[in-house]
This record gives sequence, structure tokens and C-alpha cells, in this order.
Amino acid sequence: MAAAEFGYVFSQPKVVADEFFTVLARSNDKGWPRLGLAISKRKIKKAVARNRIKRLVRESFRLNQSRLPAIDVVVLAKPSVLTAERSVLWESLAKHWQDLSMLAASP
Repeated sequence: MAAAEFGYVFSQPKVVADEFFTVLARSNDKGWPRLGLAISKRKIKKAVARNRIKRLVRESFRLNQSRLPAIDVVVLAKPSVLTAERSVLWESLAKHWQDLSMLAASP
């Protein structure tokens, strides 16, 4: 997603959040879901850790995108992702995808 498309999502998002991630979403006219990542250096200092989180989020999105409506999604990570187990993060993301599906279905 381009910078303007990130701005579109940030302007009036539907938000779901927990202790690990904040997920912003907004409907798009593309016909399929798209993912954007905003993993901040300020919150997660080491590049290795940021890249690990990005891989995890991308893979989770890839496996769940067939269940999502046509929305643009931006995932922001919180510092607590550094100490969490991979399985806990995976469950957190699965819950976010499910919540977004229900939010998008409601008017």
C-alpha cells in the first residue's frame, strides 16, 4: 500500500486492539483485502525482531485473507510482542481477523 492509502486507513478506521497489536481497517474498492504494516523502530528497536513480527503477521494474513472482506488493514505492533510466545501472537492475530470480519459485515 502507498502512503496515501495508509492515510486513508488512518483517517477513519475501524479499530481492534489487544495487548500485542492494534489493527486498523477500512473498506476498499479493490475487491480483496490488503495488508499494510507499521512496525515502529521506536517501539521495537532491533531489526531482527521487527522482521520476525512482520513475517508472522504476513503469514497469518495470508492464511486468513480468504475469510476477510474487501478491506485495507494496517497492523501496528506494541512492545509486548517481544516477550510473547509465537503461538500467543498467532492466536491474537486470528482473533483480530475474526473481529474484522464481523465489524466489516456490520453497517
